[in-house]
Amino acid sequence: MKEQFTNKQLKNMILPLLAEQFMLMLVGLADTFVVSFAGEAAVSGVSLVNSFNTIFIFLFTALASGGAVIVSQYIGKKEMKTASAAVSQLLLVSVLFSAAVSILILIFQGEIISFMFGRVEPEVREACLTYLRISVYSYPALAVYNAGAALYRSVGKTGTTMNISIIANVINVAGNLIGVFVFHAGVAGVAYPSLFSRTFSAVIITVLCFKEHEGIRYYWKYIISWNGSLIKRIMGIAVPNGVESGIFQFVKVALSSIVALFGTSQIAANGIAQSIWSVAALISSAMGPVFITVIGQCMGAGDVPQAERYFKKLMKTTVVLSLVWNGMIFALTPLIAGTYAVSDTTRRYIIWLVLIHNVANSIIFPFADPLGKGLRAAGDVRYTMAVSLGTTIGVRLVFSVLFGILLHMGVIGIALAMGMDWLVRAVIFWFRFKIGKWKTFQVV
Repeated sequence: MKEQFTNKQLKNMILPLLAEQFMLMLVGLADTFVVSFAGEAAVSGVSLVNSFNTIFIFLFTALASGGAVIVSQYIGKKEMKTASAAVSQLLLVSVLFSAAVSILILIFQGEIISFMFGRVEPEVREACLTYLRISVYSYPALAVYNAGAALYRSVGKTGTTMNISIIANVINVAGNLIGVFVFHAGVAGVAYPSLFSRTFSAVIITVLCFKEHEGIRYYWKYIISWNGSLIKRIMGIAVPNGVESGIFQFVKVALSSIVALFGTSQIAANGIAQSIWSVAALISSAMGPVFITVIGQCMGAGDVPQAERYFKKLMKTTVVLSLVWNGMIFALTPLIAGTYAVSDTTRRYIIWLVLIHNVANSIIFPFADPLGKGLRAAGDVRYTMAVSLGTTIGVRLVFSVLFGILLHMGVIGIALAMGMDWLVRAVIFWFRFKIGKWKTFQVV
């Protein structure tokens, strides 16, 4: 039986995605690190707004993932023209959605900050407003980049997105240093470089997507038209993903509001730890798109046995790499924490938060997230959405309140609740995979 993907093809997908995700995560780490030299109020404002920004970043990613599933399955069926139409329609929807979201947030930015973080100190609130306003300008660029990245990842050409990310992150890091240390612009000094780097990425990948890749490309005739059938299929995957991601991020915002009750030291520690977490989560973040492409193409080709075999193969790869990577990041955490211009108390919180996260991320999260993305790529979307929402609200939120507030554990309690959420979700997804219900769905 001919393999859908050889080991070399898988390696050529995985390695560039790992590099790309690493560079993308450096954006948050660089922002938080550099802005820490502008004071704890500044780093607290950036970390709080980033929790809000992530809601929409994940919504744009969910939309692109819906497109990637559809495109991958059409590639598996060898219907390249329809795949081109699908990715072109994805760009149209991404532009419209991101523009609408950006306008609404800019209109109600003050009310949003007051609603979410009304009890923070005045200096933190001002930092929040500045960072939010500039960040929102980059939303359309993020959405457009994700649409283009969906095309490249669906055909397995992850090296291109990696190269774009490297250049974009060089722009971002250089801009951070100039903005904070040369212009002394504080929060704005790290916000504008992110805007410039994201705009660069969006422009470059869009230009490249108008060239043919494995028979797939953007077409103006599909971009400026409205194909209800294709959009319905894309949204059939994207909407459940988006609902799940949106509610998940709203819960994180609610948790950020709870964190805001614990004082500046814990707010800053949580923000810095989350930046380190984002790097520690590199493996699962990179493997998610691989699951979507590989499982999507196998299911599109109607080859369920190969899909099952790749599920197991990719899970083993994810767990092994996660163990090694998370261990290495934690070993470096005391050194990383020591470079931040924060108090000793804040540094101690950072180390404990990273330890809790990395243990759970290495042995539990691969079953809670990449496995779930594979199930979605097979068409098992509603079940995975329901489970994720149930554990996010019923486990993470409830136990965060119990541990963090009622038991006075602060940010440590919230981190423990996060691990419990992943554990429950991982057990349910693994059982779903073993019983084989995912094999019965048809997406295209």
